[in-house]
This record gives sequence, C-alpha cells and structure tokens, in this order.
Amino acid sequence: MATIGRRFVAFVIDNIITSTLFYIIFYKQLSYSTDVISNIIFLQEHIWVFLIIEVTYHTLFIANNGATMGKYLMKIKVVNEENGKLLSWKMAFVRAVVRTVGEMFFYFTFIFAFVNSKRQTLQDKLAHSVVINA
Repeated sequence: MATIGRRFVAFVIDNIITSTLFYIIFYKQLSYSTDVISNIIFLQEHIWVFLIIEVTYHTLFIANNGATMGKYLMKIKVVNEENGKLLSWKMAFVRAVVRTVGEMFFYFTFIFAFVNSKRQTLQDKLAHSVVINA
C-alpha cells in the first residue's frame, strides 16, 4: 500500500493543478480585482466551477491511468481492491465525488486512511479501491 506521506504529497500536487486550472479560467476576473472581499465573493459564487474541475480531473485520470498527475509523480496509483485493475468510470466518478465532498467538510473522508490496514479513505472504501505503489 502507498504510504500516507506519498498520498499527501500527491494530494497537494493535485490541488495545485486544479487550483491553477481554476485561476486560468478566471484569470481576467481575479487579476483585475484589488478588493479581497470582492474576490472572496467571486470565489464563493463560482465554487461550482472548481468542484466540476476537481471531479472531472480525478475521474478522468483515475479511470484512464489509475493515477492523477500527483500520484504519477509520487509513483502511486489507484486500483480496484479485488482484482488490481483500473477502476471503472463509475467507480472513479464515485471516488472523485466523495473525495471532493470530503475536502469541503474538513477532509473528514481522509481520516479513514489512518484507521485501517489498507490505508483506505472513505472514497476508497466506497469505490472498492486501494492506493498502491506503482
């Protein structure tokens, strides 16, 4: 199983990538505003775009390769816990949605990785997946 440390670094890399994509999409709106409050309101009004980016990014990479860019760089991947193959599109989507929801609520879904031998997060359990060394 992949270590918590590798998974954490992959998580940070992936969040940098998805945040950068969001910033690129809204560069014009965010770069011209000098008022912090206006930027916060703008981000709150457009959080749905960020959520779509997150779910799409994780679903596409996990279903196609078993690894996001962060996981690839950390040499880990997500596989079906029963047969070791890539997740189906459906299970990759379920994993991505639960992961994103967990991020919105103080990362509660990630706590599960600390209390089971397979280091599975809640999204891993629901998608019947494990994260292994590639």
